[in-house]
Amino acid sequence: MSTGIIIAIVVVVVLLIAVGVAVATIGKRKRESKKLEQRFGPEYDRALEQHGDRKEAEQSLKQREERHEGLDIRPLAPEQQQHFAGEWRNVQARFVDAPQEAVRESDHLVREVMRQRGYPVDDFNQRADDISVSHPNVVENYRSAGAIAERNERGEASTEDLRQATVHYRALFEELLDTSVTNRGSDGTDGGHGEQSAGQGNDAGAGGRRGEEVR
Repeated sequence: MSTGIIIAIVVVVVLLIAVGVAVATIGKRKRESKKLEQRFGPEYDRALEQHGDRKEAEQSLKQREERHEGLDIRPLAPEQQQHFAGEWRNVQARFVDAPQEAVRESDHLVREVMRQRGYPVDDFNQRADDISVSHPNVVENYRSAGAIAERNERGEASTEDLRQATVHYRALFEELLDTSVTNRGSDGTDGGHGEQSAGQGNDAGAGGRRGEEVR
């Protein structure tokens, strides 16, 4: 076999290997992209929009995962769940008479639950990034609530804004507690505020109105 033929064979083999490696690499990247997209859901799209580049967006999401793995995230004990559930119902009950204060308390309560579960709570953006790993479907609710809370401190939030903020906080709060607590009484039964629409049920007084305001 001539030297030329041997060289040609070697070149072909090298090219085939290179193609195989390229195909495998592309396949791996696609699988990783799919995995990130499935895990982060709408947060994946937000990262793409924010970075404007898929590689950079996915790298930022991977960094969130790595950071999250280093955190000591733990579930709440049953007695903690019950305590925070009661605190949340108290916040809801105060909304009609003091919506601005209720939003402040909602923000504080969410942060306290996060702290008890092991999340660092010093920086808002970092909190949002951290919870996006395990709670991607409600992190945007948290960001929206935070934006309204800032307007609230400047006196620029309407009552409807404040109601929306409380609803947004509740979405994350319930996931952090790992139970839908706001529709149940302290004994686990329906607390009377459930999914009734305005004017339904027997709560015609302040209790009924409070349930409606933060829905």
